[in-house]
Amino acid sequence: MTGTEVRNDAENTGPSGYAAARLRLLTEGARSGPSRRTALAELTDGWLTGLFAAATEGVRGGVSLVAVGGYGRGELSPRSDLDLLLLHEGGDSGAVAAVADRLWYPVWDLGLALDHSVRTPAEARKTAGEDLKVQLGLLDARHIAGDLGLTTGLRTTILADWRNQAPKRLPELQELCLERAERHGELQYLLEPDLKEARGGLRDATTLRAVAASWLADAPREGLADARRRLLDVRDALHLATGRATDRLALQEQDQVAAELDLLDADTLLRQVYESARVISYASDVTWREVGRVLRSRAVRPRLRAMLGGKPVTERSPLAEGVVEQDGEVVLARAARPERDPVLPLRAAAAAAQAGLPLSLHAVRRMAATARPLPTPWPAEAREQLVTLLGSGRPTVDVWEALEAEGLITRLLPDWERVRCRPQRNAVHIWTVDRHLIETAVRASEFARRVHRPDLLLVAALLHDIGKGWPGDHSVAGEIIAKDVAARIGFDRTEVAVLSTLVRHHLLLIETATRRDLEDPATVRLVAEAVGSQGTLELLHALTEADALATGPAAWSSWRGSLVADLVKRVSAVLAGDADEPEPGAPTAEQERLAIEAFRTGSPVLSLRAQTEPAATEDEPSGDPEPLGVELLIAVPDQPGVLPAVSGVLAMHRLAVRTAELRSLQLPDDVDDGAVLLLDWRVAAEYGSLPQAARLRADLVRALDGSLDIAGRLAERDAAYPRRRGWVAPPPRVTVASAASRHATVIEVRAQDAPGLLFRIGRALEDAGVRVRSAHVSTLGSNAVDAFYVTGTDHAPLPAEEASSVARKLEETLRA
Repeated sequence: MTGTEVRNDAENTGPSGYAAARLRLLTEGARSGPSRRTALAELTDGWLTGLFAAATEGVRGGVSLVAVGGYGRGELSPRSDLDLLLLHEGGDSGAVAAVADRLWYPVWDLGLALDHSVRTPAEARKTAGEDLKVQLGLLDARHIAGDLGLTTGLRTTILADWRNQAPKRLPELQELCLERAERHGELQYLLEPDLKEARGGLRDATTLRAVAASWLADAPREGLADARRRLLDVRDALHLATGRATDRLALQEQDQVAAELDLLDADTLLRQVYESARVISYASDVTWREVGRVLRSRAVRPRLRAMLGGKPVTERSPLAEGVVEQDGEVVLARAARPERDPVLPLRAAAAAAQAGLPLSLHAVRRMAATARPLPTPWPAEAREQLVTLLGSGRPTVDVWEALEAEGLITRLLPDWERVRCRPQRNAVHIWTVDRHLIETAVRASEFARRVHRPDLLLVAALLHDIGKGWPGDHSVAGEIIAKDVAARIGFDRTEVAVLSTLVRHHLLLIETATRRDLEDPATVRLVAEAVGSQGTLELLHALTEADALATGPAAWSSWRGSLVADLVKRVSAVLAGDADEPEPGAPTAEQERLAIEAFRTGSPVLSLRAQTEPAATEDEPSGDPEPLGVELLIAVPDQPGVLPAVSGVLAMHRLAVRTAELRSLQLPDDVDDGAVLLLDWRVAAEYGSLPQAARLRADLVRALDGSLDIAGRLAERDAAYPRRRGWVAPPPRVTVASAASRHATVIEVRAQDAPGLLFRIGRALEDAGVRVRSAHVSTLGSNAVDAFYVTGTDHAPLPAEEASSVARKLEETLRA
């Protein structure tokens, strides 16, 4: 549709003519983006102008129709509201009401969303003074039809009020932005972001326009218009894909939106959204910092100048070579020469982070424009400044983002480009890959006193997921990248080897501790061989905890920490040569009591009690204990079918399994020669209260003797609740872990967590005719990661072919 066609269609004021023209404009493929939004606004202007002319025929006095908000900016998305103000001089209220009815009803009749008001200029000004959101909308007021002088007068008044009241209203506006960010999160990290309300979204871009209109401060303009345009384009595509006026980019719609925008896939779409949000967020940070500086200056400087006889006041405090503090920011010293000092960007960044101050926008841009590249390998000072920056804790995040906004990070670390703004479609992760790496460094900085080489820990934290920008196993790819980066940074050959080992095996401890039998000597030996030395083990232990803490709340707990610590202790003993075979962990007094009672009675015995995280040690103080749900201890005489029976009973009672351990416990010599299966599980009620222990035991007895149809009960319950549509999880994966144990075959299961999952696994293993020697179950967010040590009826590991068959059949069962 050409501009002439839009104007011709706009002249047709009939609803059907406008609706048809609107439909053609939205469905034609030749026009999209800003041109389509402008054309849609012009088409709507023409139609409303015709309606206004008919509605005001014979009406005396000044009346005008004004577009406000997004429509006032001439930016109409396919499902945008029409924000309209009917402005009048007063007088005959009945006549004005009649005009409003003749305007609003045709809009409603077409099913268009309408946000409308009818006010005199005085009323509009008064409402704006009372309601900040109304005032922001009126800042974008645009005349559509009627008395132009009336609209112009209102615009002039509103802008003058805004500029006069800016010192008071801008802090109020900033508070609204902070509250909104708290509610909706940060757009640059969310998997299902709100394009408008989240921090860094379209609302923040509009806010920056309002701040600029105050003449008090202005946002950095480079890239800002493009970022805003990209978010608007995504919202347009979202409206067309869903047919709804929505700003939330839901997972199930991302592929369709990406196709609408001719993008490769949903990840490409999210990365584009994140990049745009990052530009707007950084511009917002800089702008609000400038607003605060100006307001503080206005409040303080007049008094200081009066005391000093009118002389200007400039306070500059040195922080490092070529770096000073001024007005609460880190700036370059007057004598600094970035073009002669390639280490200056890192030195300034480290000084800012250490001081907990922001880097001045002017300073960052000057360094980005003039600083020379670092030589290869880096000089020792550059390496030390990077480590200082990474070890500065929480302030590192803002300083790093300032460097990244001007391209300095990818200049220092070219491999960073592949992980920048890269989404992680994993419910456990709450950050993009690049932010997760910085967050890990922040967490690792808390452990600097626990390791002998904190520099290696911090750099490993920065690089541990750097391989996620490449195809294949990110740990393998990351090892190669880490070697190259570490050598370029200036570490020696031994240090490079340690860093590459840390990156290659950064998941080794947590995966082994939560999925393997630590009583098995083969498990400990494999870890010891991979790590190689006590020093590397110490670093890997700290990196493991930092990585998990930086991932999200579901990835770490004191319980997982205790498992990792136990593994580290055993591996350390092997590396030190103090023990060829780790001693099995002794049962607690309660575990032994339950086991003896189960053996003597020949029936299951259980203990159900609330459980909290262990109290902190003196070296590691913490606040209140974290709830772990309920600890369920069950002792059962060794027999087939225990795992499906117990997990099935728990599923029937709507108890979700958070972690689970199953092992065979030998009875004391003075009791008898026998074995009891001990199950130490952490469970939580899906909803409602916990069942009574006596009822759980009664159902467990029936499940073990075959009189309780667990499968039927669970199937009936599933049939009573319709399946919810939503994100489709990846299919389950079952593998055999080779060489993981000399005494059993280890079968790993990775699947979407669901009620009854462990019951289905246990029943499938029983049907396959294998015995579960021990089990290690953990749930991370919505993902179940389980390991089962199984043997044949001869209590020996399964032959390779039989093990593969069992794994294949189990995977087929879980996929069904």
